Amino acid sequence: MTAYSVLDLCPILRGGDPTQSFRHSLDLARHAEQWGYTRYWVAEHHNMPGVASSATAVVIAHIAAGTQRIRVGSGGIMLPNHAPLVVAEQFGTLASLHPGRIDLGLGRAPGTDMETARALRRDLQSSAMEFPQDVQELMAYLDDPDPEQRVKAIPGVGTKVPVWLLGSSLFSAQLAARLGLPFAFASHFAPEALHDALAIYRDRFEPSRYLDKPYAAAGIGVYGADDNREAQRLFTSVQQQFTNLRRGRPGPLPPPLENMDEFWSPLERAGVEQALRCSMVGDKTTVTEGLREFLDKTQVDEVIITSGIFDHDARLRSYKMASEILSELP
Repeated sequence: MTAYSVLDLCPILRGGDPTQSFRHSLDLARHAEQWGYTRYWVAEHHNMPGVASSATAVVIAHIAAGTQRIRVGSGGIMLPNHAPLVVAEQFGTLASLHPGRIDLGLGRAPGTDMETARALRRDLQSSAMEFPQDVQELMAYLDDPDPEQRVKAIPGVGTKVPVWLLGSSLFSAQLAARLGLPFAFASHFAPEALHDALAIYRDRFEPSRYLDKPYAAAGIGVYGADDNREAQRLFTSVQQQFTNLRRGRPGPLPPPLENMDEFWSPLERAGVEQALRCSMVGDKTTVTEGLREFLDKTQVDEVIITSGIFDHDARLRSYKMASEILSELP
C-alpha cells in the first residue's frame, strides 16, 4: 500500500484569521492521525495573506503537541532563508520534545516574492547557489558530533532528524539522489517536471546511511465530495486563489463559486488548470480512478495530499475519503 500524508498551508479563510486557521489545522491533524496518515507537513511561506504557516517550526510544535503518533514536519523549510545552525536548533528542539516524530523537509525557493525575500535578509543569488553546502552543514549539526567540532546545535546534535529534499524542478532530485535522501516533488502546483524528476532521482540514487534505495513522494490535490458537481464547486476556492496569485493579488482562501467562467479569463483558466492538473476532483469513484492512475504512472512510495477547501467540515470529509481509498488500493 502506498503511504499517504498531509500537506497543510494553514489556510487563512476570507473572513477568518490565523487563530481559526491553527485551530482547523490541529483538528485536521488529529483526524489524519486516526485515519492512518503517515505524516503531517506544513510549509513555509511569507507575506501571503492566505497562508498562516510562516513561522513553520512554531506551527509544527503546535501540531505535534496536540497529536500522539503521526509524524509532523516541514514541507518545507526554505533553507536559504535561514542559517543552517538556527534550523538545526529549531528542529533539534522539536525532536527533543517529540522524539521519533519530526521530519525536516528542505526547499531552496524563497517561498515568497522578491521584495519579501530581501526583507528576510536573503541574498537571492548566492543563497540558492549555496543550497547543497547548506544542506550538508545542517545535516552535520544534527548528526553525532565530530570530536573537533566547535560549533554544535544544542538541542540538535545527535538527534539525526530525518531530512528530505523537496523540489519542483530537477535540481533537488539530483541532489537528493547524490546524498541518498528521500525526495518529494511539488506536483500539486508544478507538475511539469514530475516524471523527469522522478526518473533522475531513481536512476542516479546513491545508497547512503540514510536510505539503501530511493524513496519518492509526490504532492497531489484531493477535492472529494458526495457527487462530482459539489466537488467541482469546492475546487473553485483554490482555483480562485491561484488566479488571484497570477494577477498579483494574493489573498485569503475565498468561498466557492457556482460559475468560475464568470471569474477568470480563458488564458487564466488554462494556466491554473495546468498548475493544478495533479488534482483529483469528484466523488469517490472519480477520485479513486484519479489516484489509481496517478500511482500507476508515478510508482511513488508516498502521496502527500493538499486540499484547499473553504469549509472545514467539507475539507475533513475530503481527507477522510482519500484515506479510505488509499488504504484499499494495492
